Amino acid sequence: MTHKISAKQVTLFIWKIARSFPGGLAVIMITTLAYAIDFSVRPYILKIILNRVSEVPSSSVFDYLWAPAVAYLGMFFIPNVAFRVYEYVVEIHMIPRMRQKIATVGIGMLLDQSQDYYQRHFAGSLTNKINDLTSSIPDIIQKIERFLRYVFAISIATFTLWQANIRFALFMLGWASLFVGVTLLASKRISHLADIWSEWGSTITGRIVDTLSNVLSVRLFARKKAEEASLDGVIEKTVQAEQTLQWAYFWVWLTYGSTAIVMIGLNLYYLIKGRQEGWVTVGDFALVLTINIALVDFLWELTNEISQFSKLFGKITQALRTLLVLSDIKDDPDAKPLLIKKGEIIFDAVHFHYKGAEPLFQKKSVFLLPGQKVGLVGYSGSGKTTFVNLILRLFDVTAGHILIDGQDIRHVTQDSLHSAIGMIPQDPSLFHRTLMDNIRYGHSEATDEDVIEASKKAHAHEFIKVLPEGYSSLVGERGVRLSGGQRQRIAIARAILKNAPILILDEATSQLDSVTENYIQDSLWAVMQEKTTIVIAHRLSTLLHMDRILVFDKGKIVEDGTHQDLLAKGGLYKILWEAQVGGFLPDMRKDRP
Repeated sequence: MTHKISAKQVTLFIWKIARSFPGGLAVIMITTLAYAIDFSVRPYILKIILNRVSEVPSSSVFDYLWAPAVAYLGMFFIPNVAFRVYEYVVEIHMIPRMRQKIATVGIGMLLDQSQDYYQRHFAGSLTNKINDLTSSIPDIIQKIERFLRYVFAISIATFTLWQANIRFALFMLGWASLFVGVTLLASKRISHLADIWSEWGSTITGRIVDTLSNVLSVRLFARKKAEEASLDGVIEKTVQAEQTLQWAYFWVWLTYGSTAIVMIGLNLYYLIKGRQEGWVTVGDFALVLTINIALVDFLWELTNEISQFSKLFGKITQALRTLLVLSDIKDDPDAKPLLIKKGEIIFDAVHFHYKGAEPLFQKKSVFLLPGQKVGLVGYSGSGKTTFVNLILRLFDVTAGHILIDGQDIRHVTQDSLHSAIGMIPQDPSLFHRTLMDNIRYGHSEATDEDVIEASKKAHAHEFIKVLPEGYSSLVGERGVRLSGGQRQRIAIARAILKNAPILILDEATSQLDSVTENYIQDSLWAVMQEKTTIVIAHRLSTLLHMDRILVFDKGKIVEDGTHQDLLAKGGLYKILWEAQVGGFLPDMRKDRP
C-alpha cells in the first residue's frame, strides 16, 4: 500500500533540515536583498546620470555627475561582495554540511524501520531515495532563495518605475503577477508529473541492483535477454513520464515568451508617446527599458526555477513517501535497557500471525530456563524461524508477552535486546569490508588479538591466514568472495567475539564439511556453556545433547522434551527422526503452511 504524504509534511521536513544552519540562512537573506536592491537602484542611478547629461551645461557635467557616478560604481561593488560571502558561507560551508546531515538523517530513518519494511522494498531503490534527498533539498533551498530574490526585485522595481510613471509600474507588476500566478498553478501539475518520473527512476535503480545482485542466476538460467527486455519496459515508462513532464514545461515557456513581447511593446509605445507629450525623460527610457529587459531575463530564469522547484519537490516527496513511513517496530518512549541476570525466556500466551496468513502459536506459553540448551525442529514453514524472530523482536506478537528475565521485550530498547543476543544465521551476509572489520562487528572494542582468537575457535583462521592480504582481505558485496562455509565460520567467529548471554543458532554449521563441523561443534559447545541457547536444526543428530527439544508443526509447538523422551512418545519427532535422509529432514513444504 502506498504511503500518502502531504506537501506540508515535505515542507516541514525541508525546514527541519534548513533551520540547523541559521548562519547560512541569514547570508541567503542578505544576498537576496542585495540583489533586489541592485536590480532596481542601478537603473535608477543611470536615469539620473542620463537626465543630468542632457540638462546641464558641458562645463558643469563633472560637478553634477560625480556623486551618481560613484553611487553607480558602488552598486557594482556591494552585490559582488555579497555574492562572494554567499559562495563562502553557503556553497562552501553550508551545502556540503547539509548534504551530510540529510544523509545521516535518512540512513537513521531507514535503520529504524522493521524487518518487514525491508522485505517490501529494493535496497537499491531505498539508496536512490537517500541520494534524491541529499541532492534535492540543498538545491530546492537555493531555488527558494532565487525565487525570493526575484520577488523582492519585482517589489522594489515596481516602486522605482512608479517614479517615472504609474503606467510602467502597473504594466510590469501586472505581467509579472499574471505570469508567476500561471506558473505557480502549473507547478502543481509539474510537481505531480515530476513525482511520477522520479518514482520510475527509483524503480529502475532498484531493478538494476536486483538484477546485478542475482547475476549468477541470470547466467545460469540464460535470462540475459529477458532481464534486458523487462528493464527496457520500465525504462520506456520512465521515458514517457519524462516526456509528459517536458511538455508541461513547454507550454509554460511558450506562454512566457508570447506575453513578454506584448509587455515590452506596451512599454515602448508609452515611452515614445510620453516623450512626445513631454512627461518622459531620456533617463526614463534607460530606466524602463533596462528594468524591462532585465525583468524578462530573470522571469525567464524564474520560470525555469519554478519548474525545477516543482521537479525537486516531486523527487523529495517520492523519497519521503517511503522514508517517513512509521516503523511497525519501535521503542516505547519510556523503554529501558534490558538487564540480563539469568537469561530466562518466557513465551506467555503468545499469539502471532503475518498479514494475510494463518495464526501461529495460538496463545502458547513456553518457559526456557536460564542456561538451557533448546533445539527447535519441524518441517519448513512450521514456525521455528518465527519463534526466533519474535524473541529478536523483528516482529511484534499479536497477543501475549515475551519476557526475558521478567522484562517484556516490547518495553526495553531494541539495541539492548539485540546486544544481549548472539545470532548465527544459516546464510550469513557480510559487509564489503575487511575480514577483520567483519569479525570485529561482533564487538567493536575488541583488539586484533581478540579477533584472531575468536577466528581460531571458529576454525576461520586456517583459511584467512593463507589469503594474500590475510585479515585485511575484502570479502566483496554480501561476502561473495567467500564460500558459504567460510561465511558461516566468519559469522561464528563474530558471535564468539560478541559473547552475548543468549545465543541463537540457525543451522549454523549446515554449509561446513563434516570434519570442520566436528571441530566447530566442539567450539560452539564450549561457547554455549552458561548461556541460554536456541538451536534450529534440520539435521536432528546435532540436537542429541540438547537439554530440551521443541517440535513445531503448522505453527504450533506440538511436542516438548529430550531426544529420548520424544522418541519414546512415538509422535511427530519420532517420525521426523526415522524420516531423515542423509541426516536431514525431507522438505515437506508442499503439504505445510
